[in-house]
Amino acid sequence: MRLRLFDIHTHVVPYSEASGYARSVTAEELVAAMDEWGVAQAAVLPLESPECDYEYAPTAQTWEVCERHPERLVAFVGADPRQQKVLDKIRRYHGLGARGYGEHKCGLAIDDPRSLAVYELCGELGLPVLFHMDPGINEDGPGLPGLERVLRRARRTTFIAHGPGWWSAISADDDRRGGYPQGPVKPTGAADRLLSEFPNLYADISAGSGNNALTRDPGFTEGFLARHWRRLLFGTDYFVVGDRPPQPEWMRAHPMPEEWRAAIGGGTARRLLGLDRATQAAAR
Repeated sequence: MRLRLFDIHTHVVPYSEASGYARSVTAEELVAAMDEWGVAQAAVLPLESPECDYEYAPTAQTWEVCERHPERLVAFVGADPRQQKVLDKIRRYHGLGARGYGEHKCGLAIDDPRSLAVYELCGELGLPVLFHMDPGINEDGPGLPGLERVLRRARRTTFIAHGPGWWSAISADDDRRGGYPQGPVKPTGAADRLLSEFPNLYADISAGSGNNALTRDPGFTEGFLARHWRRLLFGTDYFVVGDRPPQPEWMRAHPMPEEWRAAIGGGTARRLLGLDRATQAAAR
């Protein structure tokens, strides 16, 4: 069976030689990679905070990228909670058809009041919030108490967790240094616990951090998948020309029930973003 994957996490970043960084994919190169990997659709995420790596990817530019391939690329709205009129911006792009908010990747505490205002508005509008967590980015302490406060307060908001600071918390011995910890996972990690306790929390398996979390301790992974397959979303974080993310092959090859594979591979993401409803409405 060829999977009809939905990639919850990609970027198209404006490139200049002055950035000193590897060239980002164009919209057409992203779609070509999707074809190769069996990805039917992908969310394209803006990057609008100064803490984002290398270059910004403004929402307006992301919108133009997605308009060139409307059947394949799905636009999110991005903003920085420290910007003026940030809530007005989110409302405007929601009205234009944005399907989610993110990548939320700013140098504030995860429960900073400015971010909380954004989360609560996204809950009102039905926009899932995809956030990156790392030292210095959506900062949190051992056991993720800040994220827990957010999940309790913004219960109407769907959150999609991502990044080294999130995935290192899969293990109870997480020291908050982020990165890609190796070796066995110690049970009762905060990420595992919060996914069990909060129905508004999901997790994005993209990038090196997601791959590391799901491959560092195969014995633990099987139980983790059994507990949380309804909450995990396939993603690659693909944006650099020549990158070969491991997630498409993992998605095809890792042994799991087909119901789990279908949910992780795209069923859950489409439901959260309202895409199945949109497809049904267009068909009527």
